[in-house]
Amino acid sequence: MHDPAAVSLADHAPDFAEAGRKLFAGECRFIWAAAKPDGLPPLGPPEIAFAGRSNVGKSSLLNALTGRRALARTSHTPGRTQELNFFALGPEDAQARAHLVDMPGYGYAVASKEKIAHWTGLMHDFLRGRATLARVFVLVDGRHGPKPPDREMFAMLDHAAVSYQIVLTKHDEVRPAARAAVVEATAAELRRHPAAHPELLFTSAQTGEGVAELRAGIAKLLAERGA
Repeated sequence: MHDPAAVSLADHAPDFAEAGRKLFAGECRFIWAAAKPDGLPPLGPPEIAFAGRSNVGKSSLLNALTGRRALARTSHTPGRTQELNFFALGPEDAQARAHLVDMPGYGYAVASKEKIAHWTGLMHDFLRGRATLARVFVLVDGRHGPKPPDREMFAMLDHAAVSYQIVLTKHDEVRPAARAAVVEATAAELRRHPAAHPELLFTSAQTGEGVAELRAGIAKLLAERGA
């Protein structure tokens, strides 16, 4: 039974629940890492990017989404992901259905100013004018809701006119009585952002809550783009 506090994409688009399952049941492999804007891969299939504060659980959710234990490296050390990492969905001998992009974690206050500037510049250049970028899923810690670094990312995406959607994480660590309030407060904040998708998800990499809905949403997005 789904948590009533979570907005379920699968409930709104039941036809895509099975499509999402099949999409992520297939092969998913690492194909590219870019540390500089001029190191980005050539344009190809639609790209689905994942952004979030350091230690928001981004790597864990990517692993849960793809059904793999170590597709994306998880670490207790903030700022571990320092590159744009690209993963192809689909068999190696065929055109990939999509590329998943693991973006560097932001909001790591202990990092040097030079490193923060580098990461910010890399993300900005990737977001600006990337024709194949279909959507950015911005992961927000469900225990706290959006923080100032998240709001800076929302503003960057608004400015770049890139479609983005909020995925709350760590559903299992939030008291049931508090979940609806977090969802409602986050949704209210998103209404002020022109590029934000109105629906959001509440997920847990540990329990699998919301993962099927996220897969369905990505399958729906790809279908809308003819992929």
